[in-house]
Amino acid sequence: MSETYEFAEKYEEKAAQAAKLDAADGLAALRDRFVLDTASDHAGGAAGVYLDGNSLGALPRAVPGRIEDVVRRQWGELRIRSWDESGWWTAPERIGDRIAPLVGAAPGQIVVGDSTSVNVFKALVAAVRMAGEGGSAGAAPRDEIVVDASTFPTDGYIAESAARMTGCRIVPVLPADVPGVLGPRTAAVLLNHVDYRTGRLHDLPGLTAAVHAAGALAVWDLCHSAGALPVELDAHGVDLAVGCTYKYLNGGPGSPAYLYVRRELQPRFDSPLPGWNSHAEPFGMRPEYEAGSGAVRGRVGTPDILSMLALEAALEVWDGVSIEAVRAKSLALTDFFLECVDAYVPRGLVESVTPSAHAERGSQVALRCEGAGDVMRRLIERGVVGDYRAPDILRFGFTPLYVSFAEVERAARVLRDVLG
Repeated sequence: MSETYEFAEKYEEKAAQAAKLDAADGLAALRDRFVLDTASDHAGGAAGVYLDGNSLGALPRAVPGRIEDVVRRQWGELRIRSWDESGWWTAPERIGDRIAPLVGAAPGQIVVGDSTSVNVFKALVAAVRMAGEGGSAGAAPRDEIVVDASTFPTDGYIAESAARMTGCRIVPVLPADVPGVLGPRTAAVLLNHVDYRTGRLHDLPGLTAAVHAAGALAVWDLCHSAGALPVELDAHGVDLAVGCTYKYLNGGPGSPAYLYVRRELQPRFDSPLPGWNSHAEPFGMRPEYEAGSGAVRGRVGTPDILSMLALEAALEVWDGVSIEAVRAKSLALTDFFLECVDAYVPRGLVESVTPSAHAERGSQVALRCEGAGDVMRRLIERGVVGDYRAPDILRFGFTPLYVSFAEVERAARVLRDVLG
């Protein structure tokens, strides 16, 4: 049997399997809620395959019309009246409540605004301040911040700045090693739910419990998990969490991030950025700061209304969608991609660094590959869009709301062709 015939059989088998999976996909109809490539968009008549939703989600169809209304009517006609009449003023909390079910939070605990970096700073400094309250006389100060050593670089930069501000020292360790470094001096622990390079899902329930047992506070970065899998912040007693909205939540480039503050901690939440928007009387213009109540304490300055209302429109795609169903499809998509890569790509050309165990996998697959930057460039030229992380990682993000199994099969086939 010739190699060409052998691979033709494999292609036919996997294409048939993809067709069956797509036919049984209960989320397939959600694709129509997004603006996606068609066959006419690419040479050769094949539609593009977008596997970079872990960096920037696709455009929901409802967003352009909503933005036009915000610009032309709310801003253009109502102007300043829109703060009240169009609900601009309450948008940060209202949109936070739309995100809440996607991360397992009850209403009233999430505020939307600022960037992920700014929210990490607010959460981490506030966590250190709360951890230092009420210590017994003679007890060692809580002056250590434990940080995920594999974290996205900005989280590390912010943690260093927060440490300087609060008089703490940084203790960088891999998430699996966190329990071994916790102690009476630990104030706060900053962790990523999913590793941005490898797609490894970390043990949020277990690590949060270990942090609490040491008397410290847990701060979680949900950028690569919210919208792709259940998080259950309330159920697991997470203290503070932050996340972006432009990845699996499809809010658009630079869309505002969010900050979760557990309800029991809200009266003690002492933000290092006490702006007028979080004041108990924001229009009182008093020189003395008095924090507002509830999630409002996480606000700082005037909200970015255009981006925020684009995000609100984008979140409508989640109406009637179960995050458990999204997680099931995410695992099925990543399983199928790994199966296709294993079937199509000759041994030794790529190596998966994403865990095979479902309990340890987010919604992306990372493949180690020689010349990964050039390989990704050639994949993109052929309509398969993922991304690359130095020095040798190909990243493919699988957004269950709009990625099909047929697209997954095609991506693996193009990867084989590119690798020769």
